[in-house]
Amino acid sequence: MAISLSVVLLLAIILAVLIRGGNIKAGPAIVAILLGFFLASTGMAPSITRFLNSIADSINSIKF
Repeated sequence: MAISLSVVLLLAIILAVLIRGGNIKAGPAIVAILLGFFLASTGMAPSITRFLNSIADSINSIKF
């Protein structure tokens, strides 16, 4: 749950920066938000979550 909340917050910040910087207009941003919302309610959501969790685990396991 913490990872998904962090990802949502990060993506919201990135989207806000893109809108304020003029790189993306409000219309396409709304479409992107709606796509994410509806994609989360499909059967693909568990696969996407597993994929993102595996990426987060891989990054977390890197030793510096």
